Amino acid sequence: MSQHYDLIAIGAGSGGLSVVERAARYGARCAVIEKARLGGTCVNAGCVPKKIMWYAAHLGHALDDAKGYGFTVDRQGFDWEQLVAARDRYVGNINDWYVTYLADSEVELIRGQARFRDKNTLEVDGQSYSAEHIVISTGGTPLIPDLPGAELGITSDGFFELRKCPRRVAVVGSGYIAVELAGMLNALGSQVTMLLRRQHLLGRFDAMLREALLERMMDDGVELLFNVQVEGLERRDDGSLHVICPQGCSEDLTVDTVLWAIGRRPLTDELSLERTGVEANADGTVPTDRFQNTNVAGIYAIGDITGQAALTPVAIAAGRRLADRLF
Repeated sequence: MSQHYDLIAIGAGSGGLSVVERAARYGARCAVIEKARLGGTCVNAGCVPKKIMWYAAHLGHALDDAKGYGFTVDRQGFDWEQLVAARDRYVGNINDWYVTYLADSEVELIRGQARFRDKNTLEVDGQSYSAEHIVISTGGTPLIPDLPGAELGITSDGFFELRKCPRRVAVVGSGYIAVELAGMLNALGSQVTMLLRRQHLLGRFDAMLREALLERMMDDGVELLFNVQVEGLERRDDGSLHVICPQGCSEDLTVDTVLWAIGRRPLTDELSLERTGVEANADGTVPTDRFQNTNVAGIYAIGDITGQAALTPVAIAAGRRLADRLF
């Protein structure tokens, strides 16, 4: 027998949590379904842990700059494991807080992978849940290219799983995630090489900003290789990775870690959307109108899954306003 709600959100990231919390304030019976850690990308493998690593990198730059301001500062080493342990405790506390937050808001947390049975019914581990309103807020995941040996590399998610600072890193990509991670790794002690398919960083950003950033990264010791086509990765006998890129880089580019930062894909492939009539784009994103409506009445989409601005505050605002309109 199906349990019935006024609203169910699939995905407990910024958008999903915001819509159920706001709807519950109005007295709606709500549930959120999540198979992984609460908080979504931002809390677990995005903004929050990234900023902690960024602060550490900033301190590293400050120590280097201090000499120019008359300070005598000697670096006595850097303990990556200590930083990561403290970061993970901080993120874990947020995960735990969300559990209490949902309970206090009288929102039911359902653990597992959700799949549609029809436009008003979801199934999780054999149990059915129905609702008048269902919000798709599953977010996205980093892309790994379809290349030989690509699985030997890591993604931005894998960056937060590193338990020691890699000595040599190749970052493949030129967007803001690639730039951020390359800059942080460089500041924290890694020898970083960035592999770019084109002639510049941050292709969609202002040209003056791009040029200033390029100069600063090169001054900081980041090696940038342009017009590179990576064709695969190979594991060497000593455990290192050989990057196969006949065009644009050395024939013997060998590193300890390869980090793919080439974009993200939406998490829609396990939802069984075909059972609902909801239209999805070729890339898996779910298009909506200005009010988060999909083409099927009663089904909505919020956040990165829509292919629009992939920003936490946007997902939060969209979730809250959707709940305001519905309830």
